[in-house]
Amino acid sequence: MLTSLRHRLLAISRPATLTLAGALLSVNVFAILYGVVMRYVVGGAPIWTDELSRFLIIATVMLAAGAVWSEGGHMRVGLLERLLPAPVARLLHMYQWLLTLFIALGGAVISYRYALSVSMFTSSGLGISRSIPLLSLPLGFALLAWHALLYGPAPLKNVEETV
Repeated sequence: MLTSLRHRLLAISRPATLTLAGALLSVNVFAILYGVVMRYVVGGAPIWTDELSRFLIIATVMLAAGAVWSEGGHMRVGLLERLLPAPVARLLHMYQWLLTLFIALGGAVISYRYALSVSMFTSSGLGISRSIPLLSLPLGFALLAWHALLYGPAPLKNVEETV
């Protein structure tokens, strides 16, 4: 029953985060296109378009990282896992899973502290606190930890297995 709940939560969480990341990517494309039109048609682009684009691409990647990880979409070599005996391969999967959780949770804590530490500074183009765009980092790391926790220590999918 707990496994079924984990799989259902993962089946809901994965598309939701990918949809949000896709929406941010769409906003990013429109901001870049607006900047290009303003620069080459009107004669000058506002500085905020470059800064917004940079912040949005970082947020998009961080939000999508966990969902892509749980789908096996990150580039990796699974040859060693296939060559090892089953008990050793299970230990390797547990190690990979724990390492991913440790790095994601550590990244969430460290990037959250950093985002709060720069709250007194404002961005040059948007004029907002630097904490606002930097909060996408701990959110992305937390979502990676969430997806890894829901996925569990099972073997990660390979791209050729899903095609």
